Amino acid sequence: MSSTKAEQSLVVLGAGVLGLTIAYLAALADDVSFNIRVIARELPEDMDSQAWASPYAGANWSPMELGGRDERVRKWEEKTFNKLWDMIPTGLVKLLPTKLYTTRGRDISDLWWKDLARNIRILSPSDVPEPFKAGVAFDTVSVNPAEYLPWLQSELVSYGVTFERRNVRSLDELRSLVGPNGILVNASALGSRSIIGVEDTKLYPIRGQTILVHAPGLQECVLVESQPCGPKAEEATYIIPRPGKGQSDTAILGGTFQSRNWDTSLDMQIARGIFERCAALAPYLKSAESRILKHNVGLRPAREGGPRVELERIAMPLQSTHDLIPWNGSPASGHDCGQSMLVVHAYGFGPAGFQGSWGAAEEVLELMKTQVALKRDT
Repeated sequence: MSSTKAEQSLVVLGAGVLGLTIAYLAALADDVSFNIRVIARELPEDMDSQAWASPYAGANWSPMELGGRDERVRKWEEKTFNKLWDMIPTGLVKLLPTKLYTTRGRDISDLWWKDLARNIRILSPSDVPEPFKAGVAFDTVSVNPAEYLPWLQSELVSYGVTFERRNVRSLDELRSLVGPNGILVNASALGSRSIIGVEDTKLYPIRGQTILVHAPGLQECVLVESQPCGPKAEEATYIIPRPGKGQSDTAILGGTFQSRNWDTSLDMQIARGIFERCAALAPYLKSAESRILKHNVGLRPAREGGPRVELERIAMPLQSTHDLIPWNGSPASGHDCGQSMLVVHAYGFGPAGFQGSWGAAEEVLELMKTQVALKRDT
């Protein structure tokens, strides 16, 4: 008995790492044939735009507090880590020996991620530089957004996914594209704070400033455990070597972690502090072989309460402020009153978009498949 795939319209709003990864998994789905369109203000060729976060990410896997407190986030990160680890042979992902230093004592049994990272071990006191009290070594992964995001886009194009550049101001604008039975994935990051129909005021930026360096002698990642409070609470010190066919000798030096700071201008005093902190950990940065390529400032899309990954059915046309919604050239007619749009939200990942991307995208795909199956059975 032969069977055919269910046909399903899918619009993905946002072309950051979350939106592209969700579209990628949907394109590969074996039991649903998604007709996919990606709509975004910034696309992977816009790597110098500060209006989105993905180009400026550290784009490695590193342990973060939320993964230790939230089992759902931990599962996303575990699935993503395993996927990226398996991709190391492709050259898109770098196997990254890492050392994490802390001013607090450490026992390996205290680490929530001890079964996630590879080859984890506590450093001996002689291997821990001053002023740190302890250190952990492990193997992790990193990607280069400048090559990884275009790779995802090229894969999607090969699967027939179309891309459209558009600045979406209201969900109402997407009704005709999503259709009465389609699905919208909202992966618009900080945009979800101002898009009419979402307006999520729990979203806030975390300002990150970094330095991209040419440093062929750096092959080890170094992380310093952040201070939760005090004068250094907004500092985040790290050195992250990157893979890349065109940029194989680069590393990201960081950084800052400035919550609710919308400023995207470059602060050279902060840049000096970043460089000096990193050079203290890797004196090679002051050698003749190393040179600064670029300064970066980006806004991580964080959210109070953590990331939002959930279904919502939104009544269309939008009602709450309907008389104030910008006109999009398709005035509502009487026959479409009472309709609704099925939206799957996937945003608010803060500094962990890359390291949770595959796991979160898998959950989004399962949510969509469940809805397709329910529609098919009714």
